[in-house]
Amino acid sequence: MIPMKKILIILMCTALISCEEVLLEKPKSIAVETFYNTPDEIEAALGAIYSAISPDVCMGGRYPAIHNCMVDYAYGRAGHAPLSEFQGLDPTNANRVYIIWERFYIGIRNANLVIKNAPEGENLTEEVISKAVGEAKFMRALIYFTMVRNWGAIPIRTENNMNELDVARSSIEEVYQFIEQDLLYAEEYLPNEASLPGKPTKWAAKTVLADVYFYQAKYSDARNKALEVINSNNYSLVKVEVADDFMKIFGPEVVTTPEEIFYLKYSRESNMGYTYVRFVAHPGTGFHADGGNYIMYSDKVSNPVISTWDKNDLRYLYGWYDWNIGFGANTILSKKFIDPNASAGYNGAGNDYPWYRYTDVLLLYAEADCQVAGSPTADAMEKLNMIHRRAYGKDPLSPSEIDFQLSDYTKSSFLDLVLKERGYETQMESKRWLDLKRLGIVQEVIQATHGKEVAEKMLLWPIPPSELEYNKLITPSDQNPGY
Repeated sequence: MIPMKKILIILMCTALISCEEVLLEKPKSIAVETFYNTPDEIEAALGAIYSAISPDVCMGGRYPAIHNCMVDYAYGRAGHAPLSEFQGLDPTNANRVYIIWERFYIGIRNANLVIKNAPEGENLTEEVISKAVGEAKFMRALIYFTMVRNWGAIPIRTENNMNELDVARSSIEEVYQFIEQDLLYAEEYLPNEASLPGKPTKWAAKTVLADVYFYQAKYSDARNKALEVINSNNYSLVKVEVADDFMKIFGPEVVTTPEEIFYLKYSRESNMGYTYVRFVAHPGTGFHADGGNYIMYSDKVSNPVISTWDKNDLRYLYGWYDWNIGFGANTILSKKFIDPNASAGYNGAGNDYPWYRYTDVLLLYAEADCQVAGSPTADAMEKLNMIHRRAYGKDPLSPSEIDFQLSDYTKSSFLDLVLKERGYETQMESKRWLDLKRLGIVQEVIQATHGKEVAEKMLLWPIPPSELEYNKLITPSDQNPGY
Protein backbone atom coordinates (compact mmCIF):
# COMPACT_ATOMS: atom_id res chain seq x y z
CA MET A 1 0.00 0.00 0.00
CA ILE A 2 1.32 3.46 -0.91
CA PRO A 3 1.60 5.74 2.17
CA MET A 4 -1.00 8.52 2.27
CA LYS A 5 1.61 11.26 2.34
CA LYS A 6 3.23 9.89 -0.81
CA ILE A 7 -0.16 9.73 -2.52
CA LEU A 8 -0.86 13.36 -1.69
CA ILE A 9 2.52 14.53 -2.95
CA ILE A 10 2.04 12.52 -6.14
CA LEU A 11 -1.41 14.04 -6.66
CA MET A 12 0.04 17.51 -6.33
CA CYS A 13 2.91 16.77 -8.68
CA THR A 14 1.26 14.56 -11.29
CA ALA A 15 -0.19 17.56 -13.06
CA LEU A 16 3.30 18.96 -13.37
CA ILE A 17 4.42 16.10 -15.63
CA SER A 18 7.27 17.94 -17.33
CA CYS A 19 6.72 21.32 -15.69
CA GLU A 20 10.43 21.59 -14.96
CA GLU A 21 10.96 21.26 -18.70
CA VAL A 22 7.78 22.91 -19.96
CA LEU A 23 7.07 25.75 -17.55
CA LEU A 24 10.31 26.19 -15.66
CA GLU A 25 12.97 25.83 -18.29
CA LYS A 26 11.12 26.55 -21.54
CA PRO A 27 8.12 28.78 -20.72
CA LYS A 28 8.04 30.28 -24.19
CA SER A 29 7.58 26.83 -25.73
CA ILE A 30 4.00 26.71 -24.48
CA ALA A 31 1.29 27.85 -26.86
CA VAL A 32 -0.89 29.89 -24.53
CA GLU A 33 -4.02 29.31 -26.56
CA THR A 34 -3.66 25.53 -26.23
CA PHE A 35 -2.31 25.09 -22.72
CA TYR A 36 -4.30 27.12 -20.16
CA ASN A 37 -7.68 25.70 -21.11
CA THR A 38 -8.46 22.91 -18.63
CA PRO A 39 -8.31 22.55 -14.85
CA ASP A 40 -5.49 19.98 -15.20
CA GLU A 41 -3.42 22.37 -17.28
CA ILE A 42 -4.01 25.13 -14.74
CA GLU A 43 -2.89 22.79 -11.95
CA ALA A 44 0.27 22.02 -13.90
CA ALA A 45 0.96 25.73 -14.25
CA LEU A 46 0.36 26.31 -10.54
CA GLY A 47 2.58 23.38 -9.66
CA ALA A 48 5.46 25.02 -11.49
CA ILE A 49 5.42 27.84 -8.92
CA TYR A 50 6.09 25.39 -6.10
CA SER A 51 8.62 23.36 -8.08
CA ALA A 52 10.63 26.53 -8.67
CA ILE A 53 11.15 27.38 -5.00
CA SER A 54 10.97 23.97 -3.28
CA PRO A 55 14.31 22.36 -4.29
CA ASP A 56 17.31 22.00 -2.02
CA VAL A 57 19.00 25.04 -3.57
CA CYS A 58 16.14 27.19 -2.28
CA MET A 59 13.48 26.63 0.41
CA GLY A 60 14.21 22.91 0.65
CA GLY A 61 17.70 23.39 2.02
CA ARG A 62 19.85 26.44 1.39
CA TYR A 63 17.40 29.08 2.56
CA PRO A 64 16.70 27.54 6.01
CA ALA A 65 20.36 26.52 6.35
CA ILE A 66 21.60 30.07 5.86
CA HIS A 67 18.96 31.60 8.11
CA ASN A 68 19.43 29.13 10.92
CA CYS A 69 23.16 29.85 11.07
CA MET A 70 22.50 33.58 11.55
CA VAL A 71 20.82 33.31 14.95
CA ASP A 72 21.55 33.87 18.60
CA TYR A 73 21.10 30.25 19.69
CA ALA A 74 23.36 28.42 17.17
CA TYR A 75 26.57 28.60 15.19
CA GLY A 76 27.38 27.66 11.61
CA ARG A 77 30.04 25.03 10.90
CA ALA A 78 32.30 24.36 7.92
CA GLY A 79 31.10 26.30 4.86
CA HIS A 80 28.40 27.94 6.96
CA ALA A 81 30.78 29.11 9.71
CA PRO A 82 31.29 32.58 8.16
CA LEU A 83 27.59 33.30 8.71
CA SER A 84 28.15 33.19 12.46
CA GLU A 85 30.87 35.80 12.21
CA PHE A 86 28.18 38.34 11.17
CA GLN A 87 30.49 40.21 8.82
CA GLY A 88 28.44 39.69 5.69
CA LEU A 89 28.25 36.84 3.22
CA ASP A 90 31.49 35.26 2.07
CA PRO A 91 31.67 34.24 -1.63
CA THR A 92 30.37 30.71 -0.99
CA ASN A 93 27.25 31.85 0.86
CA ALA A 94 26.77 34.80 -1.47
CA ASN A 95 26.60 32.36 -4.38
CA ARG A 96 23.98 30.41 -2.47
CA VAL A 97 21.73 33.44 -2.05
CA TYR A 98 22.19 34.33 -5.71
CA ILE A 99 20.61 31.01 -6.60
CA ILE A 100 17.80 31.59 -4.12
CA TRP A 101 17.10 34.96 -5.78
CA GLU A 102 16.98 33.30 -9.19
CA ARG A 103 14.66 30.52 -7.99
CA PHE A 104 12.35 33.07 -6.39
CA TYR A 105 12.06 35.01 -9.63
CA ILE A 106 11.38 31.82 -11.58
CA GLY A 107 8.56 31.14 -9.12
CA ILE A 108 7.28 34.69 -9.59
CA ARG A 109 7.49 34.31 -13.37
CA ASN A 110 5.48 31.08 -13.21
CA ALA A 111 2.87 32.78 -11.02
CA ASN A 112 2.68 35.63 -13.52
CA LEU A 113 1.99 33.14 -16.31
CA VAL A 114 -1.05 31.82 -14.44
CA ILE A 115 -2.31 35.28 -13.54
CA LYS A 116 -2.01 36.45 -17.13
CA ASN A 117 -3.25 33.39 -19.00
CA ALA A 118 -5.84 31.64 -16.81
CA PRO A 119 -8.54 34.31 -17.40
CA GLU A 120 -8.28 33.57 -21.15
CA GLY A 121 -8.83 29.82 -20.80
CA GLU A 122 -11.58 28.44 -23.00
CA ASN A 123 -12.87 25.58 -20.84
CA LEU A 124 -12.60 27.11 -17.39
CA THR A 125 -15.36 28.34 -15.11
CA GLU A 126 -15.09 31.70 -13.40
CA GLU A 127 -14.67 29.87 -10.10
CA VAL A 128 -11.71 27.86 -11.39
CA ILE A 129 -10.11 30.97 -12.85
CA SER A 130 -10.50 33.15 -9.75
CA LYS A 131 -9.25 30.35 -7.49
CA ALA A 132 -6.21 29.73 -9.72
CA VAL A 133 -5.37 33.42 -9.91
CA GLY A 134 -5.86 33.66 -6.15
CA GLU A 135 -3.40 30.82 -5.55
CA ALA A 136 -0.87 32.32 -7.95
CA LYS A 137 -1.18 35.73 -6.30
CA PHE A 138 -0.83 34.15 -2.86
CA MET A 139 2.39 32.46 -3.87
CA ARG A 140 3.70 35.55 -5.63
CA ALA A 141 3.00 37.63 -2.54
CA LEU A 142 4.65 35.07 -0.25
CA ILE A 143 7.79 35.02 -2.40
CA TYR A 144 7.97 38.81 -2.57
CA PHE A 145 7.42 39.03 1.19
CA THR A 146 10.33 36.66 1.72
CA MET A 147 12.51 38.62 -0.69
CA VAL A 148 11.80 42.13 0.64
CA ARG A 149 12.82 41.08 4.15
CA ASN A 150 16.09 39.62 2.89
CA TRP A 151 17.07 42.02 0.09
CA GLY A 152 15.09 45.19 0.80
CA ALA A 153 14.18 47.14 -2.35
CA ILE A 154 13.73 44.73 -5.29
CA PRO A 155 12.31 44.77 -8.83
CA ILE A 156 8.58 44.02 -8.98
CA ARG A 157 7.97 41.75 -11.95
CA THR A 158 4.30 41.24 -12.74
CA GLU A 159 2.18 39.68 -15.44
CA ASN A 160 2.41 43.00 -17.28
CA ASN A 161 6.20 43.39 -17.42
CA MET A 162 7.46 39.81 -17.02
CA ASN A 163 9.07 39.81 -20.45
CA GLU A 164 11.11 42.93 -19.75
CA LEU A 165 14.72 42.47 -18.68
CA ASP A 166 15.08 46.01 -17.40
CA VAL A 167 13.01 46.61 -14.26
CA ALA A 168 14.09 49.10 -11.61
CA ARG A 169 14.10 48.34 -7.91
CA SER A 170 10.89 49.36 -6.17
CA SER A 171 11.08 50.81 -2.69
CA ILE A 172 10.37 48.61 0.30
CA GLU A 173 7.11 50.49 0.81
CA GLU A 174 6.05 49.88 -2.80
CA VAL A 175 6.85 46.19 -2.52
CA TYR A 176 4.73 45.89 0.60
CA GLN A 177 1.83 47.67 -1.10
CA PHE A 178 2.03 45.23 -3.99
CA ILE A 179 2.13 42.26 -1.62
CA GLU A 180 -0.93 43.50 0.23
CA GLN A 181 -2.90 43.83 -3.01
CA ASP A 182 -2.09 40.26 -4.01
CA LEU A 183 -3.02 38.89 -0.60
CA LEU A 184 -6.32 40.77 -0.47
CA TYR A 185 -7.26 39.16 -3.78
CA ALA A 186 -6.15 35.75 -2.51
CA GLU A 187 -8.10 36.24 0.71
CA GLU A 188 -11.27 36.83 -1.32
CA TYR A 189 -10.96 34.01 -3.85
CA LEU A 190 -9.07 31.15 -2.21
CA PRO A 191 -11.24 28.38 -0.71
CA ASN A 192 -12.02 27.91 2.96
CA GLU A 193 -10.49 24.44 2.93
CA ALA A 194 -7.43 23.18 1.11
CA SER A 195 -8.11 20.77 -1.73
CA LEU A 196 -4.87 19.01 -0.74
CA PRO A 197 -2.39 19.51 2.10
CA GLY A 198 0.09 22.11 0.89
CA LYS A 199 -2.52 24.13 -0.99
CA PRO A 200 -3.28 27.64 0.34
CA THR A 201 -6.65 28.69 1.72
CA LYS A 202 -8.18 32.05 2.48
CA TRP A 203 -7.01 31.50 6.07
CA ALA A 204 -3.44 31.12 4.86
CA ALA A 205 -3.87 34.39 2.96
CA LYS A 206 -5.18 36.09 6.10
CA THR A 207 -2.22 34.72 8.08
CA VAL A 208 0.38 36.02 5.64
CA LEU A 209 -1.47 39.33 5.42
CA ALA A 210 -1.34 39.60 9.22
CA ASP A 211 2.39 38.95 9.08
CA VAL A 212 2.87 41.55 6.34
CA TYR A 213 1.08 44.13 8.50
CA PHE A 214 3.12 42.97 11.49
CA TYR A 215 6.46 43.54 9.77
CA GLN A 216 5.35 47.06 8.87
CA ALA A 217 4.39 47.75 12.51
CA LYS A 218 0.72 48.08 11.50
CA TYR A 219 -0.15 46.40 14.75
CA SER A 220 -3.88 47.05 14.79
CA ASP A 221 -4.32 45.59 11.30
CA ALA A 222 -2.05 42.67 12.17
CA ARG A 223 -3.94 41.91 15.38
CA ASN A 224 -7.33 42.06 13.72
CA LYS A 225 -6.35 39.83 10.82
CA ALA A 226 -4.71 37.30 13.15
CA LEU A 227 -7.86 37.31 15.28
CA GLU A 228 -9.93 36.38 12.23
CA VAL A 229 -7.79 33.28 11.83
CA ILE A 230 -8.02 32.44 15.53
CA ASN A 231 -11.78 32.98 15.69
CA SER A 232 -12.33 30.80 12.62
CA ASN A 233 -11.79 27.79 14.92
CA ASN A 234 -10.13 26.02 11.99
CA TYR A 235 -6.89 25.49 13.87
CA SER A 236 -5.74 24.10 17.19
CA LEU A 237 -2.49 23.06 18.85
CA VAL A 238 -1.51 19.42 18.67
CA LYS A 239 -1.38 18.05 22.21
CA VAL A 240 1.85 16.47 23.45
CA GLU A 241 2.73 14.64 26.66
CA VAL A 242 6.37 13.74 26.13
CA ALA A 243 9.12 15.22 23.97
CA ASP A 244 8.85 12.62 21.22
CA ASP A 245 5.22 13.58 20.70
CA PHE A 246 6.49 16.58 18.74
CA MET A 247 7.09 14.07 15.95
CA LYS A 248 3.32 14.34 15.47
CA ILE A 249 3.98 17.92 14.33
CA PHE A 250 7.38 17.79 12.62
CA GLY A 251 7.83 14.12 11.75
CA PRO A 252 8.46 12.87 8.22
CA GLU A 253 5.27 10.80 7.98
CA VAL A 254 2.90 13.56 9.06
CA VAL A 255 0.44 14.41 6.29
CA THR A 256 -1.13 17.41 7.99
CA THR A 257 -2.06 18.58 11.49
CA PRO A 258 -4.68 20.89 13.05
CA GLU A 259 -2.02 23.58 13.45
CA GLU A 260 -0.78 23.55 9.86
CA ILE A 261 -1.69 26.75 8.03
CA PHE A 262 0.70 26.67 5.10
CA TYR A 263 3.60 24.27 4.59
CA LEU A 264 5.79 23.36 1.65
CA LYS A 265 5.27 19.63 1.21
CA TYR A 266 8.05 17.11 0.70
CA SER A 267 8.17 13.35 0.20
CA ARG A 268 10.59 10.41 0.47
CA GLU A 269 11.09 10.42 -3.26
CA SER A 270 14.21 11.17 -5.25
CA ASN A 271 14.55 14.95 -5.65
CA MET A 272 11.30 15.51 -3.75
CA GLY A 273 12.59 15.49 -0.16
CA TYR A 274 13.39 18.19 2.39
CA THR A 275 17.17 18.40 2.07
CA TYR A 276 17.61 20.59 5.14
CA VAL A 277 17.09 17.46 7.27
CA ARG A 278 20.36 16.05 5.97
CA PHE A 279 22.13 19.38 6.34
CA VAL A 280 21.66 19.38 10.12
CA ALA A 281 21.97 15.63 10.81
CA HIS A 282 25.15 13.97 12.06
CA PRO A 283 26.00 10.76 10.17
CA GLY A 284 26.60 8.87 13.38
CA THR A 285 23.06 9.31 14.66
CA GLY A 286 21.02 7.69 11.90
CA PHE A 287 18.67 10.69 12.00
CA HIS A 288 18.95 10.79 8.21
CA ALA A 289 19.37 7.55 6.30
CA ASP A 290 21.96 9.08 3.96
CA GLY A 291 24.23 10.54 6.64
CA GLY A 292 24.48 14.24 7.40
CA ASN A 293 26.50 17.45 7.27
CA TYR A 294 25.80 18.85 10.78
CA ILE A 295 26.29 22.38 9.47
CA MET A 296 25.18 23.99 12.73
CA TYR A 297 25.50 23.36 16.43
CA SER A 298 25.12 25.04 19.80
CA ASP A 299 26.59 24.80 23.29
CA LYS A 300 24.43 24.07 26.30
CA VAL A 301 26.76 25.92 28.70
CA SER A 302 28.29 28.86 26.85
CA ASN A 303 25.33 29.91 24.71
CA PRO A 304 23.06 32.11 26.88
CA VAL A 305 19.87 31.21 25.01
CA ILE A 306 20.43 27.50 25.53
CA SER A 307 21.99 27.62 28.99
CA THR A 308 19.07 29.59 30.47
CA TRP A 309 16.39 27.50 28.77
CA ASP A 310 14.43 25.39 31.27
CA LYS A 311 15.43 21.82 30.46
CA ASN A 312 11.95 20.61 31.42
CA ASP A 313 10.63 22.37 28.34
CA LEU A 314 9.75 19.57 25.92
CA ARG A 315 10.74 21.76 22.97
CA TYR A 316 14.33 21.65 24.19
CA LEU A 317 14.24 17.93 24.94
CA TYR A 318 12.80 17.19 21.52
CA GLY A 319 14.85 19.67 19.52
CA TRP A 320 18.42 19.10 20.78
CA TYR A 321 20.78 16.27 21.69
CA ASP A 322 24.34 15.99 23.02
CA TRP A 323 26.99 15.13 20.44
CA ASN A 324 30.65 16.07 20.61
CA ILE A 325 31.83 17.12 17.15
CA GLY A 326 35.25 18.12 18.41
CA PHE A 327 34.17 21.33 20.12
CA GLY A 328 33.73 19.86 23.59
CA ALA A 329 31.33 17.77 25.63
CA ASN A 330 28.77 20.58 25.89
CA THR A 331 28.08 20.63 22.16
CA ILE A 332 24.50 19.98 21.09
CA LEU A 333 23.00 19.38 17.65
CA SER A 334 19.48 19.90 16.33
CA LYS A 335 16.98 17.07 15.85
CA LYS A 336 13.79 19.02 15.32
CA PHE A 337 13.59 17.60 11.81
CA ILE A 338 14.75 14.00 11.41
CA ASP A 339 13.94 11.15 9.03
CA PRO A 340 15.80 7.91 9.79
CA ASN A 341 13.94 6.26 6.90
CA ALA A 342 14.64 8.90 4.28
CA SER A 343 15.07 7.54 0.78
CA ALA A 344 18.58 7.13 -0.57
CA GLY A 345 20.20 10.39 -1.50
CA TYR A 346 20.67 13.64 0.36
CA ASN A 347 17.27 15.04 -0.65
CA GLY A 348 14.98 12.18 0.33
CA ALA A 349 13.55 13.24 3.73
CA GLY A 350 9.78 13.39 4.11
CA ASN A 351 9.55 16.27 6.60
CA ASP A 352 7.77 19.45 5.50
CA TYR A 353 8.84 23.10 5.66
CA PRO A 354 6.51 24.74 8.22
CA TRP A 355 6.10 28.18 6.66
CA TYR A 356 3.12 29.08 8.88
CA ARG A 357 1.81 27.22 11.91
CA TYR A 358 -0.98 28.16 14.28
CA THR A 359 1.65 29.04 16.87
CA ASP A 360 2.88 31.80 14.53
CA VAL A 361 -0.57 33.35 14.57
CA LEU A 362 -0.95 33.10 18.35
CA LEU A 363 2.46 34.67 18.96
CA LEU A 364 1.83 37.41 16.40
CA TYR A 365 -1.53 38.17 17.98
CA ALA A 366 -0.09 38.33 21.50
CA GLU A 367 2.61 40.81 20.51
CA ALA A 368 0.38 42.95 18.29
CA ASP A 369 -2.42 43.07 20.86
CA CYS A 370 0.01 44.28 23.53
CA GLN A 371 1.37 46.94 21.17
CA VAL A 372 -2.13 48.21 20.40
CA ALA A 373 -3.34 48.15 24.01
CA GLY A 374 -0.14 49.67 25.39
CA SER A 375 0.14 46.87 27.94
CA PRO A 376 -0.36 43.10 28.01
CA THR A 377 -4.00 42.03 27.99
CA ALA A 378 -5.56 38.92 29.46
CA ASP A 379 -6.31 37.67 25.95
CA ALA A 380 -2.73 38.19 24.77
CA MET A 381 -1.43 36.37 27.84
CA GLU A 382 -3.84 33.49 27.28
CA LYS A 383 -2.66 33.03 23.70
CA LEU A 384 0.95 32.93 24.91
CA ASN A 385 0.08 30.54 27.72
CA MET A 386 -1.56 28.15 25.26
CA ILE A 387 1.80 27.65 23.59
CA HIS A 388 3.68 27.57 26.90
CA ARG A 389 1.37 24.91 28.35
CA ARG A 390 1.80 22.69 25.32
CA ALA A 391 5.57 23.01 25.68
CA TYR A 392 5.30 21.31 29.08
CA GLY A 393 2.88 18.59 28.01
CA LYS A 394 -0.17 20.37 29.41
CA ASP A 395 -3.57 20.87 27.80
CA PRO A 396 -3.19 24.12 25.81
CA LEU A 397 -6.71 25.24 26.70
CA SER A 398 -6.65 24.54 30.46
CA PRO A 399 -5.07 26.87 33.06
CA SER A 400 -1.94 25.38 34.58
CA GLU A 401 0.50 25.95 37.40
CA ILE A 402 3.16 26.85 34.82
CA ASP A 403 1.12 29.74 33.38
CA PHE A 404 2.62 33.20 33.12
CA GLN A 405 0.69 35.67 35.27
CA LEU A 406 -0.55 38.92 33.76
CA SER A 407 0.17 40.94 36.90
CA ASP A 408 3.88 40.11 36.64
CA TYR A 409 4.43 41.90 33.33
CA THR A 410 4.64 45.39 31.92
CA LYS A 411 4.44 46.13 28.20
CA SER A 412 8.20 45.93 27.83
CA SER A 413 8.71 42.75 29.82
CA PHE A 414 5.75 41.05 28.12
CA LEU A 415 7.12 41.84 24.67
CA ASP A 416 10.47 40.40 25.78
CA LEU A 417 8.65 37.29 26.99
CA VAL A 418 6.84 36.85 23.67
CA LEU A 419 10.12 37.18 21.79
CA LYS A 420 11.74 34.57 24.03
CA GLU A 421 8.86 32.13 23.61
CA ARG A 422 8.83 32.78 19.86
CA GLY A 423 12.53 31.91 19.80
CA TYR A 424 11.92 28.62 21.59
CA GLU A 425 8.88 27.72 19.53
CA THR A 426 10.23 28.45 16.07
CA GLN A 427 13.80 27.22 16.38
CA MET A 428 15.17 25.94 13.05
CA GLU A 429 12.13 27.31 11.17
CA SER A 430 14.05 30.21 9.54
CA LYS A 431 12.22 32.92 11.47
CA ARG A 432 14.53 34.10 14.25
CA TRP A 433 16.90 36.30 12.21
CA LEU A 434 13.95 38.06 10.59
CA ASP A 435 12.41 38.68 14.02
CA LEU A 436 15.61 40.23 15.32
CA LYS A 437 15.83 42.46 12.24
CA ARG A 438 12.15 43.42 12.50
CA LEU A 439 12.67 44.64 16.05
CA GLY A 440 15.96 46.39 15.31
CA ILE A 441 17.80 44.41 17.98
CA VAL A 442 20.20 42.31 15.91
CA GLN A 443 23.29 44.12 17.17
CA GLU A 444 22.20 44.00 20.80
CA VAL A 445 21.23 40.32 20.80
CA ILE A 446 24.22 39.02 18.84
CA GLN A 447 26.63 40.99 21.02
CA ALA A 448 25.03 39.49 24.13
CA THR A 449 25.01 35.90 22.85
CA HIS A 450 28.02 35.70 20.53
CA GLY A 451 30.12 38.65 21.66
CA LYS A 452 30.37 39.84 18.06
CA GLU A 453 29.68 43.05 16.18
CA VAL A 454 27.21 42.76 13.31
CA ALA A 455 28.35 44.43 10.11
CA GLU A 456 25.77 46.53 8.28
CA LYS A 457 26.12 44.35 5.20
CA MET A 458 24.85 41.39 7.20
CA LEU A 459 21.38 42.91 7.31
CA LEU A 460 20.61 42.65 3.58
CA TRP A 461 21.71 40.03 1.09
CA PRO A 462 23.61 41.09 -2.05
CA ILE A 463 21.86 41.41 -5.40
CA PRO A 464 23.22 38.76 -7.79
CA PRO A 465 25.78 39.78 -10.44
CA SER A 466 23.45 38.40 -13.11
CA GLU A 467 20.84 41.01 -12.21
CA LEU A 468 23.41 43.79 -12.21
CA GLU A 469 24.81 42.64 -15.53
CA TYR A 470 21.62 42.15 -17.52
CA ASN A 471 19.14 44.55 -15.92
CA LYS A 472 20.11 48.00 -17.20
CA LEU A 473 17.89 49.72 -14.62
CA ILE A 474 19.92 48.26 -11.74
CA THR A 475 23.55 49.29 -11.67
CA PRO A 476 26.41 48.38 -9.32
CA SER A 477 25.66 51.59 -7.41
CA ASP A 478 22.26 50.08 -6.53
CA GLN A 479 23.91 47.11 -4.80
CA ASN A 480 23.07 46.61 -1.13
CA PRO A 481 25.58 48.11 1.34
CA GLY A 482 28.93 46.38 1.66
CA TYR A 483 28.91 44.34 -1.54
